Amino acid sequence: MFKKILVANRGEIALRIQRACSELGIKAVMVYSEADREAKYVKLAEEAVCIGPAPSSQSYLNMPAIISAAEVTDSEAIHPGYGFLSENANFAERVEQSGFQFIGPSPESIRIMGDKVSAKQAMIKAGVPCVPGSDGELSDDANANKRIARAIGYPVIIKAAGGGGGRGMRVVHTEAALVNAIQMTKAEAGAAFNNPAVYMEKFLQNPRHIEIQILADKHKNAVYLGERDCSMQRRHQKVIEESPAPGIPRKLIEKIGERCTAACKKIGYRGAGTFEFLYENGEFYFIEMNTRVQVEHPVTEFTTGIDIVKTQIMVAAGERLPFTQRQIEMRGHAIECRINAEDPYKFVPSPGRITMWHPPGGPGVRVDSHVYTNYFVPPNYDSMIGKIIVYGDTREQAMARMRTALNETVIEGIQTNIALHRELMVDAKFMGGGTNIHYLEEWLAAHKR
Repeated sequence: MFKKILVANRGEIALRIQRACSELGIKAVMVYSEADREAKYVKLAEEAVCIGPAPSSQSYLNMPAIISAAEVTDSEAIHPGYGFLSENANFAERVEQSGFQFIGPSPESIRIMGDKVSAKQAMIKAGVPCVPGSDGELSDDANANKRIARAIGYPVIIKAAGGGGGRGMRVVHTEAALVNAIQMTKAEAGAAFNNPAVYMEKFLQNPRHIEIQILADKHKNAVYLGERDCSMQRRHQKVIEESPAPGIPRKLIEKIGERCTAACKKIGYRGAGTFEFLYENGEFYFIEMNTRVQVEHPVTEFTTGIDIVKTQIMVAAGERLPFTQRQIEMRGHAIECRINAEDPYKFVPSPGRITMWHPPGGPGVRVDSHVYTNYFVPPNYDSMIGKIIVYGDTREQAMARMRTALNETVIEGIQTNIALHRELMVDAKFMGGGTNIHYLEEWLAAHKR
């Protein structure tokens, strides 16, 4: 086991990793930008290193600064968390070339799964069902692209091969709009991801977003930890997540889970990862794989009793998974609400000083957050300041606990989206379960403030 790990991230996930290290008896070295000097995990750290000014490009995305921090603190491994450099194959490679262990998949796995075209081809070979679409990257041949679209059937969606976070996508309803849509998406992809490659898929009209959590070690063992429903989204950004997914037969989940673990073994995957699917009319369609820990991992930890972050660290150190698929048992129901520093209906970021922070408590309630009273939320990063996660024996009990938890939460000095979550927790359609990925945006349009 490692003696010292450098945590190359910020916010609630940095604190989450710090806690996992503490439980494992590992020293955690925290890095921070000048804007994060007052963060809770920095105050708690035995060792902390400032890696640059507030802009991400000069701190959390600064590879030489992070690797230098690992060198001067004699760290043995680097945990990248999520976002920033967590899915950057070049960073993983530089970490390992510098003599440290990257707590995540191999650079090769990140490259395969980071490019959505190669990821899809790898999944087709592994027998994982994919959305009907082009065999690979689209060429500049307009007639060939029109033929592909006709074969798939309109509407289609053009996607950037190197895209992510809901960017680099365009839905096309008619042949007349196809050529222009491809050109525009290519230009956007080249500018945003430094990779102009795009591909085409069938645009599913009313799917749900279901993901399968996996863990794999270096000894060709892989397991899946059930599923999460992440369909409550705005502009492809998740807002509420839950596990298990309401109304999907267990047999179907088991079948897709087994295919995901088989795919992991086939590509030699190690660490934590998430297979993301669209689910419509009883069918799963692979869309991408996230080669890191997810924001929403706590709902799976609640329903399986497995600590995903600790397991990530253990398998990176070369240990075998401490459980088999047969030993994993899902119980109860968990829901997570992402708490953002923003206007709850206009979604304008609301950085500033928190003058009152009173998190909820009680049975089955977990709060993952790095903030506290008098903490200053910097304007430089993502607006998420924490997550409220609840567990219940049933979905109904989990929702009741979430309603109580949201009502107990007091955050003053900045705006947050708690008011929105309170409304959604009493929404009849959400309470019924099984809403599709468009539901929240339609709800917001109907409840314009």
